Amino acid sequence: MSDPKNTVLKNTVYLGDNLAILQSIPTESIDLIYIDPPFNTGRSQQRSKETTRRNDEGDRIGFKGKRYETIKSQVLSYDDQFVDYWAFLEPRLQEAHRLLKPTGTLYLHLDYRESHYAKVLLDALFGPDNFLNEIIWAYDYGGKSKSRWPAKHDTILVFVKDPKQYYFDSETVDREPYMAPGLVTEEKVAKGKLPTDVWWHTIVSPTGKEKTGYPTQKPIGILRRIIQASSKEGDVVLDFFAGSGTTGVVANILERKFILIDQNPEALGVIQQRLEGAKYELVRA
Repeated sequence: MSDPKNTVLKNTVYLGDNLAILQSIPTESIDLIYIDPPFNTGRSQQRSKETTRRNDEGDRIGFKGKRYETIKSQVLSYDDQFVDYWAFLEPRLQEAHRLLKPTGTLYLHLDYRESHYAKVLLDALFGPDNFLNEIIWAYDYGGKSKSRWPAKHDTILVFVKDPKQYYFDSETVDREPYMAPGLVTEEKVAKGKLPTDVWWHTIVSPTGKEKTGYPTQKPIGILRRIIQASSKEGDVVLDFFAGSGTTGVVANILERKFILIDQNPEALGVIQQRLEGAKYELVRA
């Protein structure tokens, strides 16, 4: 019987529920995972209401030892808002941990609303010693609040499966220009500097050639840096909130294998258009 860890995965795009699909992928078969899950922004937020009523078999004990049960009203709909965001995301992160090879790395892309909760959760899942970096992606585009400091960054948390075995190659990463080139040698200016954990990179321009129209599209430059540093040619890169498919596009350019998962048919249409000419299997789960 073959070892599932050694299963050779191929380029695949899935349309369906990512949790069920993740559970079908062999353990320790993925080299790099990047995910950009829906941010818990609270748009179109609807809250549930709780009431209590007397019940001798209830779960709450009140005055003079009397028992009550808690009644929750039904929550109907949401847009980028989960009744229990972390109950949704946690089992998927557990699968991510299972799927990574000992040399593998997870990049979890969130904004300021959830990144601190995610750090605590990932410390529990991976272990605090497996935390590699908190990357700040800073940009300067769009409206600016005048009542507070404008929020112009995302957070990318980086965890490794094994801190003694993880793969990282900074030399393959596209370099940046020096902000003060007069302070370094001409040779260094020509070569450029290695990026730090603060990445200044524009968002996808609404009028640029890269723009697909998909609302959560991430720039090729951000994914290119991640995939260059934390995988090598022939490795398998997984994105199970694939959205516009940028992870697959960059993985294909850099000669990595890719597995993309999304349940939105609109996302699939964008992905197929962007991967035109690439060889992959389409699975409707």
